[in-house]
Amino acid sequence: MKFYVDPEVCIGCGLCAETESEVFKMDDDGKAVAYQESTNSNEESAKDAMNSCPVDAISDV
Repeated sequence: MKFYVDPEVCIGCGLCAETESEVFKMDDDGKAVAYQESTNSNEESAKDAMNSCPVDAISDV
């Protein structure tokens, strides 16, 4: 599954990167990015990361 983080909405809290670091990371501007698609083994935790975003900046595409 592929995810998208809207940089205009992201507040840079880092919760997604803490929840699933194989899919999300923080960029040099302090915003989250989805740098890799999830796999079968981490798809649930990536969805948890998306759902835990306090400003709903993450969507699945």
